[in-house]
Amino acid sequence: MTRRPETLLVMAHDTMRLQFGEAELARLRATARLGEPVCTDELLSAPVRARLAEAEVLLTSWGCPPLDDAVLRAAPNLRAVLHAAGSVRDHVGAAVFDRGLLVTTAAGANAEPVAQYTLGAVLWAFKKVPFLAADARAYRDDWRYRERHGELSGRNRTVVLVGFSRVGRRVTELLRQLDLARVLVVDPVVAPARIRAAGAEPATLAEALPRADVLSLHAPSLPQTRHLIGAAELAALPPGAVLINTARGALVDTAALERACAGGLHAVLDVTEPEPLPAGSPLYDLPNVVLTPHVAGSLGSETRRMTAEALDELERYAAGTPPRAPVTRQALAVQA
Repeated sequence: MTRRPETLLVMAHDTMRLQFGEAELARLRATARLGEPVCTDELLSAPVRARLAEAEVLLTSWGCPPLDDAVLRAAPNLRAVLHAAGSVRDHVGAAVFDRGLLVTTAAGANAEPVAQYTLGAVLWAFKKVPFLAADARAYRDDWRYRERHGELSGRNRTVVLVGFSRVGRRVTELLRQLDLARVLVVDPVVAPARIRAAGAEPATLAEALPRADVLSLHAPSLPQTRHLIGAAELAALPPGAVLINTARGALVDTAALERACAGGLHAVLDVTEPEPLPAGSPLYDLPNVVLTPHVAGSLGSETRRMTAEALDELERYAAGTPPRAPVTRQALAVQA
């Protein structure tokens, strides 16, 4: 019989209400033993420390405090940290891995809406749909504005993906299913054979940029990726290219991006640096730029997919079966 590990939810209370409805709570109760409080957004008070002392599993999400040495000393029975969201970087550090705790992530579930947003943006980018829509308001019945944006065909295009992350892999899969474009992948830490097996072509950034009809960013925000796309990279894109960023704003040099877009580069930006942009940023006023307020990832009911993935991991843990999405110290060094 599957045992029921003592479990404490650690996340913002608003997050808990967002991610756990009656169905999710029923599944949680069937899988784990829960005390009081069931959920906490702090790890310092006496009642929470009492729960920490008993907890075998922390089920975490947005708003979880850092699991530092002091927290871990108060949790002698802790064996697993199962995250019902994407990156664990804000709360999992060396102390967790030093203890040998199991860490999992629901980033795979969060990748799906980001990949879907990206696919939509790519398909519209081929036809320059959002930019033509902006021009329609300015030029009205003079359809010569169609000539301002370059190629408007949706076939035989080249999409360059920077980062073969979960999102990058899913975007590759979706694009290959449609058979509309050649997909080039830039990711120096992924074996070229893995990229080819997915139906894409590995390339260096220098090789890929001049071939890009669409450049879509899916790399993690790390010191080594900060401003990965700067003035030289933007200048290497061909006329009519579209930049899509659903990853992190820090991947792109904002000042260089403002200059490039003022010069005609098309961009679809769900993330920026800073976020949001200052009210005076020229990007707000350019018809060749689409700005959305960080909506590509899981929002509203979409977050329940991440809850389901975390509960899957909890059930596997309780049954003694291997996790589906473990996070290791080594992997975290190159992940978001």
